[in-house]
Amino acid sequence: QVQLVESGGGLVQPGGSLRLSCAASGSIFGIRAMGWYRQAPGKQRELVATITNAGRTNYADFVKGRFTISRDNAKNTYLQMSSLKSEDTAVYYCKADAGFRDYWGPGTQVTVSS
Repeated sequence: QVQLVESGGGLVQPGGSLRLSCAASGSIFGIRAMGWYRQAPGKQRELVATITNAGRTNYADFVKGRFTISRDNAKNTYLQMSSLKSEDTAVYYCKADAGFRDYWGPGTQVTVSS
């Protein structure tokens, strides 16, 4: 089992920045990749960015150049978000790809509003 906890969400003005963190615990040795997803009200959950153990990253087109995913060890994954827009408002979820199954955190709310 892998437990994930996100933090760093909050209210920010358009054009501002936030840094989300995801702390993993438990059987983290089986994790192959980490990802950030988001879900806005009334919409489906969508991919934001992923990063493999080798450091390969993948981004959704709508965040390229604005968001950066990173990991500092097997336990912590980050999402640096800049130039935030109102349409980035959503609950942001961290996901661990452990091969045989995925694990999700409870999410952290990001609200972009003036």
